[in-house]
Amino acid sequence: MTKVKVYVTLRESVVDPQGIAAKEALQTIGYSEVESVRIGKLIELEIAGTAAEIETRVTEMCDKLLVNKVIENYSFEIGEVAGK
Repeated sequence: MTKVKVYVTLRESVVDPQGIAAKEALQTIGYSEVESVRIGKLIELEIAGTAAEIETRVTEMCDKLLVNKVIENYSFEIGEVAGK
């Protein structure tokens, strides 16, 4: 099994209310240097196959289910074999 990390972020044109709230909270507690916060999500998969097969399948998974392509972007890393 190979570990894959999928990073999902909102498109730049999409307002991020969680990010705005986090930025304001950070500034309120003294982190005035924070100018912007964007909140995303991390999806971890364990999947079998060759690197080429995994890349194809993960792209399909993101396009069909894991990512709302209207408002989100994604990238992924194919990592090392799980359990090693």
